[in-house]
Amino acid sequence: MKYIALIAHDGKKDDLVEFVLKYRQFFSKVPTLATQTTGSRLKEKGIDVETVASGPKGGDAQIASRITEGKVAGVIFFRDPMGKHPHEPDINMLLRLCDVYNIPLATNPATAELIARYIA
Repeated sequence: MKYIALIAHDGKKDDLVEFVLKYRQFFSKVPTLATQTTGSRLKEKGIDVETVASGPKGGDAQIASRITEGKVAGVIFFRDPMGKHPHEPDINMLLRLCDVYNIPLATNPATAELIARYIA
């Protein structure tokens, strides 16, 4: 079974944790992959998640690599559209690869809910 990748900028981590808890039944049935800080916040809430490096340390690129390997079914990336991020090139590469490989990508709770319902 393919992963659902979970990523959130610092200002959106609480929103992502809340979303995953709301859809806990769905996330308990699919393998999840998250960047380090996001994943550790989810683990604190009892969510089973595999982690890669934090976004600024290459985690976005690691998830992008899994996309190219065909191991990701969807990406939920709660982005902070108002913030500047030093790893913006990695973020753009990840978003581009979602388009290249036709991977569903949610950048807000409304679209994330659609992805969760579709995959479920």
